Amino acid sequence: MNLLDGKICIITGGGRGIGYATAVKFAEEGAKVVIAEFDEKTGQKAADDVGGFFIQTNVADKSSVNSLFEKVMTEYGCVDVLVNNAGILMDGTLVKMEEDQFDAVINVNLKGVYLCGRGAATIMKEQGSGVILNASSVVAHNGNFGQTNYVATKAGVIGMTKVWARELGKDGIRVNAIAPGFITTEMTAQMPEKIIKMMMEKVPVKRWGEPEDVANAYCFLASDEASYISGMVLNVDGGVVV
Repeated sequence: MNLLDGKICIITGGGRGIGYATAVKFAEEGAKVVIAEFDEKTGQKAADDVGGFFIQTNVADKSSVNSLFEKVMTEYGCVDVLVNNAGILMDGTLVKMEEDQFDAVINVNLKGVYLCGRGAATIMKEQGSGVILNASSVVAHNGNFGQTNYVATKAGVIGMTKVWARELGKDGIRVNAIAPGFITTEMTAQMPEKIIKMMMEKVPVKRWGEPEDVANAYCFLASDEASYISGMVLNVDGGVVV
């Protein structure tokens, strides 16, 4: 038996990177996958690849998020799992970071998690069951140079995860977060080689993670095998945060 047989799973930002790997893993484990992605091209391709359902979504926009859940309920009638994966980067040191950079990252990475989490929780409370999984980052624990906005969102996600776990547990809803470390994606591939090498030296297992490493963790937390785990932050980082 597969871990996620028949479960309706929404993955935001599922068109590439960790989101895409998670969609593939969930589909392999029997889930019916909904790709909620802003980019129509990558979102549709991901949905086609996993035999899923693509819904163009701007997680920072309330009406777009409301439409997402309305369409899922029309198509499937329930929401079993939400993976709040969508996120962006707009790095800059504090004195050089413009207000629009700060606001854009806050809107997608934090407000987007709130809007999607609220939408899913409203449905899951009626069902009496569900799982919400939020994407944080290891930088939420210790900060990172040039990432005031990004770190603020990822630390905020941890806080929201713990609040939601307390609030929603009585309704049969589990809420957890995953904090990836250095993961090989299209975004990180653009970093200078010397920076990649420097970061590698900080990882006790001496390799960068792959998107599949994070996808495997999401799959476990989404499954009934994690039925007594809620309010936790799982670091998938090769031992960086020790």
